[in-house]
Amino acid sequence: MTYREAMEYIESLQFCGIVPGLDSIRELCRRLGNPQDTLKFVHIAGTNGKGSVLAYISTVLKVAGYRVGRYISPTIFEYRERIQVNERKISQKDLCTGMELVRQACLEMTAEGLPQPTPFEVETALAFWYFSLKNCDIVVLETGMGGLMDATNLITTTQVAVLASISMDHMKFLGNTLDRIAEQKAGIMKEGCLAVTAKQKPEAMEAIRRMAAQKHCELYVADRTSISNIRRGSGKYLERQRFDYKNSNGSTCKDLEIHLAGSVQPENALLAIEAIHALQKKGFSVSEQALRQGLAQTVWKGRFSVIARKPLFVVDGAHNEDAARKLAESIEFYFTNKRIIYIMGVLRDKEYEKVIAWTQKYADQIITITPPENPRALSAYELAQEAAKVHPAVTAVDSLEEAVEMARLLAAPDDVILAFGSLSYLGRLMKIVERQKSW
Repeated sequence: MTYREAMEYIESLQFCGIVPGLDSIRELCRRLGNPQDTLKFVHIAGTNGKGSVLAYISTVLKVAGYRVGRYISPTIFEYRERIQVNERKISQKDLCTGMELVRQACLEMTAEGLPQPTPFEVETALAFWYFSLKNCDIVVLETGMGGLMDATNLITTTQVAVLASISMDHMKFLGNTLDRIAEQKAGIMKEGCLAVTAKQKPEAMEAIRRMAAQKHCELYVADRTSISNIRRGSGKYLERQRFDYKNSNGSTCKDLEIHLAGSVQPENALLAIEAIHALQKKGFSVSEQALRQGLAQTVWKGRFSVIARKPLFVVDGAHNEDAARKLAESIEFYFTNKRIIYIMGVLRDKEYEKVIAWTQKYADQIITITPPENPRALSAYELAQEAAKVHPAVTAVDSLEEAVEMARLLAAPDDVILAFGSLSYLGRLMKIVERQKSW
């Protein structure tokens, strides 16, 4: 199997859609020899912040000397980003070898009348195979959607279950109330593992505590009061943030530094720190120096990331109400009294009306695009119609190239261009900006 054939195979499975449940992934992995059983996991669920928390945890563990697998979705630039060991993408050769094994197992299943595994199940099985092949010491694993019925929840060797911020999303699959959604996401807890959660809304916290008690999991809450003296960056140092952290025994780590911008990032880093402390209780050795270096070295593109300056060009994956609220907080902090031009692109199945409601008042101009090559994309015209209900200056354009060019023409050197919405288009947009050397 060539790399092109591997990509065509994954593309051919899109008809399967999303099928929650573990029967298919369990059978697929059984035919591969259950590679997941040879691994240890930090399993992360949540609505927003999963990726950033994963990046912090995996980078700290890498700096501490461990061989760390990480599994993420969606990706920003290319498919192979989904599966990494010590932040190196799976090679094309290994991806082709593994994908052929997975494809053969799928063919055997369908020949026996069993359902064809979905693309996410195929990718998850491939990841388990690769991480086992590479003898990873620990795998930091991000759920695709939900938790309890997510394909990643096949695992049984979870060391620490981590719950990032939980809010309303994917209601069609997870439920229409916050406590039901939280219960689904808390389903990643395994009997006797340690669990760490961000401080959630009361109904979500109640569901998490209930699930932790059922699974006999010791639960730790990453309380915002554990961090203090937050110093956010500005100007050319916009991405740099520093804060002090006090742990449960009263000792303080001063001047921890992260290089991810955005008002929510200190709290994401706090959740990662608490997860590292839980791993220490499981026997993983991480020094304070490794913690400091790992936090400072963490990179996570597409989350309030600066991609150009003069004018400042920022991209962010705010695609639901909670993420839009946090984006609004960051806009108010970093860009007060700045003229801002938006580029917006969203998926049809997201609460884009609420994203618009939270963010529209900060924009001088709104340019809408259709996220390319995504069957779930909302058209630029439909998004513009929705935005025009609350904002007087909205323009729909036909391509990302046109959106970038229009934004550049509209923006003065001291203005801000902010592209946000679906992560699915941000990688291509970032490449367009990067190619324009005269920026």
